[in-house]
Amino acid sequence: LLAMAALSGCEETGARPTTTIQAPDSADQVLDGFSHYVTNEGIRRSRVEADTAYFYEGTQITNLTNLKVTFYDLKGTESSTLTARRGVYRWQDGSMEANDNVVVVSPDGRRLATERLRYDNASNQISTDRHFTFDRGEEHLEGNSFRSDPDFRNVVTDRPRGVAGDGMLLPGQQGER
Repeated sequence: LLAMAALSGCEETGARPTTTIQAPDSADQVLDGFSHYVTNEGIRRSRVEADTAYFYEGTQITNLTNLKVTFYDLKGTESSTLTARRGVYRWQDGSMEANDNVVVVSPDGRRLATERLRYDNASNQISTDRHFTFDRGEEHLEGNSFRSDPDFRNVVTDRPRGVAGDGMLLPGQQGER
């Protein structure tokens, strides 16, 4: 008993450094009220805002909730605004993906709706591999996927269907509206 008492009296009582083990799915940083400008070769391409941003240093990815992205043209004028419930921003290349109730609206009233939308900063293009709708005045377009610039000037779509502004059906349409 004396030996055990003597050994326990020799125990270190100083402060010990702690080791922190972080779970792989926990964020390195969490920010409320996130806002960030995305540029490419010195040109402002977009402003990303979110209620909450979860930063993961190892992957250089940020998960965003309730996001809003404002896109700008080469002159710095707002070209469209995207809203979605959640998204992912990739720090290495400035690309992002928006998910759940994605809506993009241009200042002149054009409106795109889909469930997933990707933005490639290098090519300044938006795209989806999901069903989408696009409305501009009396025009209505739907398709299975598309690729475009954020200004909707050059749009390529898979299986388009809809009605042009003067009531003309798109190619491949029957008499349905």
